[in-house]
Amino acid sequence: MSDTTDLPAPAALDVEGWTCPAPLRERPRVVMGHGGGGVLSAELVQQIFAPAFGGEVLAQMGDAAVLSLGGARLAFSTDSYVVRPLFFPGGGIGDLAVNGTVNDLAMSGARAAYLSCGFILEEGVELDVVTRVSEALGAAARAAGVEVATGDTKVVEAGHGDGIYINTAGIGLVPAGVDLRPQRVVPGDVVIVNGAIGLHGVAVMSVREGLEFGVEIKSDCAPLGGLVDAMLAVTPDLHVLRDPTRGGLAASLNEIAQASGTGVVIREREVPVPPAVANACAILGLDPMYIANEGKLVAFVPREHADAVLDAMRAHPLGADSAIIGEAVEEHPGMVVARTGLGGTRVVDLPIGEQLPRIC
Repeated sequence: MSDTTDLPAPAALDVEGWTCPAPLRERPRVVMGHGGGGVLSAELVQQIFAPAFGGEVLAQMGDAAVLSLGGARLAFSTDSYVVRPLFFPGGGIGDLAVNGTVNDLAMSGARAAYLSCGFILEEGVELDVVTRVSEALGAAARAAGVEVATGDTKVVEAGHGDGIYINTAGIGLVPAGVDLRPQRVVPGDVVIVNGAIGLHGVAVMSVREGLEFGVEIKSDCAPLGGLVDAMLAVTPDLHVLRDPTRGGLAASLNEIAQASGTGVVIREREVPVPPAVANACAILGLDPMYIANEGKLVAFVPREHADAVLDAMRAHPLGADSAIIGEAVEEHPGMVVARTGLGGTRVVDLPIGEQLPRIC
């Protein structure tokens, strides 16, 4: 037996500075996991923000709020972007600031019309960097067919920011007859994704940590308004759309299952995971289902329209690799399960925190 006479008594241990890689849900302070789009994020909203703000519109808890104003149906959304590094393969914070908000509006069926843009700059950031981000943001807005109509700038002291943070808010019109919300999901609905998952999160992580996987992995950051238009042209009777950003595909599927009261079954082999993403995740012990995307959507479509909607998606450049990955079911309401390639099943739960912080 080893000599333990030099070890401090339990009462002498100072645990105040200890940290845990898995955040504890009863902690009295904000942790990084509160921004991860999983259980901690949901608790923050449900226990603090929603009771403080109230309101029927906020209770929708969608990617964008759908409002009636002056006889029109508007979609309204806001998001903040704190990605590190500011530039990554396939895009940068400027592209994210446009496409993220445009896509949130698209998930309600709306085509974005106008954006606001707020820059929070850290003292000392190079103006050349600010210029580069601004030019990328403007180019992304033009590509998405949206106008930056108003904005704001703030500067914080050195050491109190991370170069550049951006907030964008957007508004757009929701077409007549379009009603996209998880409460419309019913057993038998088909689950479709528009292509490979996990690209954005792995691309950001690779440059942040200086990792190489033998092939460059680029973010999928892209505006999805045109793809959604093509889907709605087939039928306005889509039931729900979500863009699986923070928390990845797993978080979006769980949110839909819980809000609709249905179960969701996915076929793991049908989920499009690129080999480079699968290999990176295998090396790092990550699950592609939980990694953020910035140019992907998941759709719940009535079975009778599924084939036609899938054909329309595959005819669009941003949906060429679309695939049916599962369906909504009566069993296990509010739960997502995956059928594995070996014939078993596993629960795909809502993540507690986040696998990769600061990626959107």
